[in-house]
Amino acid sequence: MYRFKFLVTGFLFLGFHLVFAQKEAYRLELPGTTQALEMVFIKGGNFQIGSPSSEKGHQRDESPQSNIEVASFWMASTETTWNLYQHFVDRDIDGESLQKKDQDLVDLDIDAISGATTPYVDMSFGMGTDDYPAIGMTQKAAVQFCKWLSALTGNFYRLPTEAEWEYACRAGSQTAYSHSDDASDLELYAWFEENSNGKYHKVGQKKPNAWGLYDMHGNIAEWTLDQYEIEAYKKLAKVKWNKPLKTYPKSVRGGSWIDSAEKLRSAARRGSDPQWKMRDPQIPKSEWWHTDAPFVGFRIVRPYQTPSKKEQELYWTTK
Repeated sequence: MYRFKFLVTGFLFLGFHLVFAQKEAYRLELPGTTQALEMVFIKGGNFQIGSPSSEKGHQRDESPQSNIEVASFWMASTETTWNLYQHFVDRDIDGESLQKKDQDLVDLDIDAISGATTPYVDMSFGMGTDDYPAIGMTQKAAVQFCKWLSALTGNFYRLPTEAEWEYACRAGSQTAYSHSDDASDLELYAWFEENSNGKYHKVGQKKPNAWGLYDMHGNIAEWTLDQYEIEAYKKLAKVKWNKPLKTYPKSVRGGSWIDSAEKLRSAARRGSDPQWKMRDPQIPKSEWWHTDAPFVGFRIVRPYQTPSKKEQELYWTTK
């Protein structure tokens, strides 16, 4: 079992109902199971997104650096595991759903939420499932998982925006990696090309960043909400997130077990590609699985201020 180095305090339990007394970390328990996620409170603030041209490995899509304001939110301390994701695929705990736990602002009919189809192949590719990160889902599937989780728990969950993801990854740093500019000690924090032995690993095995988040560098790359555009940072300060208007490309962050150190930098970006479904035998190809992307997964966030129901649907609607 992975390690957690922060205290879960400041909230009251009423069944599975959480009443937040403070802006603190909390434990999100999946109703009807023994599965849970540790949610870390991330205080909002301003930061410089992107990297300077002087940074080793810098790419054009990391410019121009821009000052971004990020509101407070909670982020899962680890990537979403198969232990959790399989319940979304199987839909075996829908009857355990709770309603109206977030100031009555989240009220969904869980039966009306689309579910992922069962894949034709073992999407873990034999790399393991118990406490290992779920991989190979499309961004649409990850978004629907968040909507399903919201219906199940009564609180609003979604994917992070690119800005939120990088803000959380940096954890107050402006160096290439959250711990320093030096990649020589990256193996203390990340699974990547040099130490992964050609596979992903159980979540939370390496050191966390300064804010208690594990595997922000490496293990698996993580979906964000945003459309990937090379020059997205020219407008990001105004729009906050670059809502997708087409299926490809969408932005993933953090690098993975197959990547070199430079692709794990806090500022490094990557866009999704139709080639990630190259071996999908279906016609048309699945909208739920990327058969050729065993390196991409996701983690969830929950905004401190729950958006309106109209805004919630914007976050849960993607191409």
